[in-house]
Amino acid sequence: MPTEIVMPQMGESIVEGTITKWLKKPGDKVQRDEPLFEISTDKVDAEIPSPASGVLQDIKVAEGTTVQVNTVVGIISADGEPAAAPAKAAPPAPAAPEKKEPPPPKAQPATVQESAPAAHEEGEHARSSPLVRKIAREHNVNLSQVQGTGLGGRITKQDIMAFLERGQAAAPAPTAVTAPAQAPVPAPAAIPGDLVAMTQMRKIIAQRMVESRRTSAHVHCMFEVDVSRIVSLRNRTKAVFEQRHGARLTFMPFFVRAAIIALQQFPIVNASIEGESIRYHRHVNMGIAVALDWGLIVPVLKNADELNFLGLQRGITDLGERARSKKLKPEEVEGSTFTITNPGQFGAVFGLPIINQPNSAIMGVGGISKVPLVVTDADGNDSIAIRSVVHLTLGYDHRLVDGAVADQFMALVKKNLESWSEEIG
Repeated sequence: MPTEIVMPQMGESIVEGTITKWLKKPGDKVQRDEPLFEISTDKVDAEIPSPASGVLQDIKVAEGTTVQVNTVVGIISADGEPAAAPAKAAPPAPAAPEKKEPPPPKAQPATVQESAPAAHEEGEHARSSPLVRKIAREHNVNLSQVQGTGLGGRITKQDIMAFLERGQAAAPAPTAVTAPAQAPVPAPAAIPGDLVAMTQMRKIIAQRMVESRRTSAHVHCMFEVDVSRIVSLRNRTKAVFEQRHGARLTFMPFFVRAAIIALQQFPIVNASIEGESIRYHRHVNMGIAVALDWGLIVPVLKNADELNFLGLQRGITDLGERARSKKLKPEEVEGSTFTITNPGQFGAVFGLPIINQPNSAIMGVGGISKVPLVVTDADGNDSIAIRSVVHLTLGYDHRLVDGAVADQFMALVKKNLESWSEEIG
């Protein structure tokens, strides 16, 4: 019997979703749990897996359409079932050129069949999307060599691009395969002069940023922090840390841990306004802003105050990876009590971040750079030394947090970082 594809409910408070992209087209075979389409809600963007194996018989809701949860958006027929009558076909999902499947190998010249069999064979068996398989063919990549981070080990676009960036791909395929023009063509949205509709995520970001500005009395303070001790510690231990724990050692858990300690000393910075009352949160639920190719999202590390350094690093890495591969659940982007954003990863010296409601504060981490700094020794003697410095900015809601408290809070964050002595595992 045909299987109905419905718009899923991605959380109790979510009543609708927008189909942003169909990953298959009518007539394509699909496997159960294989990503079928992408949706955007007011909480998360996510890939939705196929509810059954078979053939995508009908697309009832086109890309860019917003529908209520549980709405039937398509039909999957069992393999071998007759297709729906053409007259009943829904508007076809506009498929980008790069997502079209190439002709089967038997229809290709002999040289093509012989030049990249590994990539093609893996494209048939590895859990991946048509776009991933196309990229693999273009770069002669055997997908069995690529570690998938998606559901059930599925290989995402981010996985294969990261693989290529590491330089682990095989040599380019022979000219017979790559001779046709394969260079990415800019999407219409990227062409200057065009008027392009906002994505659902961009609409939500715009709305929330304006609402935050209207809600909170934004004030910012900035502190210069000497993180030479942390930079040296990370450089000495990152190889051993990764070998021992299987996790890359980044700077973010240092900043998160330093902030958690300060939040425990200044709970008002971890509080929220509810009407005419103040909600003092029992735990620190740390929001970590993640920049995506299609927007910005803030996954939340719940009860971060109960995690050790290793737990923080693993949690931050996990949330970031799943945010980029659209695997976050709605509850994982809710309930933050404090937020950290890291514009420094792109080279910014500092930023003036907008508060993530209903938080009362957000800390921005600038880029780490080496600068000449006046250093005073234990005897009071001054000298100039090359030190690693970062600029931290606190955006806070002046309705709740006084300037003196904000400065004291940041002074403690600075002290925690400059005198770091905690074991990192």
